Amino acid sequence: MTNIADNLKAIHQDIINACNNANRSSATVSLLAVSKTKPISLIQQAYDAGQRHFGENYVQETVDKVQQLAHLTDITWHFIGPIQSNKTRLIAENVAWVHSIDRLKTAKRLNEQRDSNIIPLNVCLQVNISGEESKSGATIDEIAELAEFINNCANLTLRGLMAIPAKGNDETTRQSFRKMQTLFNQLQHQYPSVDTLSMGMSNDMNIAIDCGSSMIRVGTAIFGARD
Repeated sequence: MTNIADNLKAIHQDIINACNNANRSSATVSLLAVSKTKPISLIQQAYDAGQRHFGENYVQETVDKVQQLAHLTDITWHFIGPIQSNKTRLIAENVAWVHSIDRLKTAKRLNEQRDSNIIPLNVCLQVNISGEESKSGATIDEIAELAEFINNCANLTLRGLMAIPAKGNDETTRQSFRKMQTLFNQLQHQYPSVDTLSMGMSNDMNIAIDCGSSMIRVGTAIFGARD
């Protein structure tokens, strides 16, 4: 049986070690538990062990989990998967964060569909940093226009950038993360609300943290392999 509390403790220690190696405070890196395909019971275990931020990839699964765990009022839901135009309303109505905006059309719909009576939706722009044709994400050249648009949206708050680099060796991964760090620093200089660089998973979190990541996304190492 997966011991989620022990897994979380081990990952937090890994974050501390990586931050020490990078001469950073571990307080500058947060953990997003990727709970896609995992049952409510395991999410509850992670919550009981102190985890509060959870990431989901599929819209209907996200909505179902948000509703079933609505009694946990301090849980924070992040949508990190591809966004279909016909699903933006469900996203706008149910989560606190979206990490995967890569088109103006998507940002416009989310802004229009977010209830103005609740806090604005926190937004990270997904960057296709490796230029893969098969992968979602805006190009580096498209980020400036996207960021400016979102910064002027009443119901969205621009928080930062997210990326999933192409699989490769440590050096190519580091190069991609350094590009992200440069882009993030430029965006942060321009927009005071920008504070989140969402990059790095269990297999490359050390490199990501060394390159300035402020949020790592971990699934299997917390919840175990997918069924």
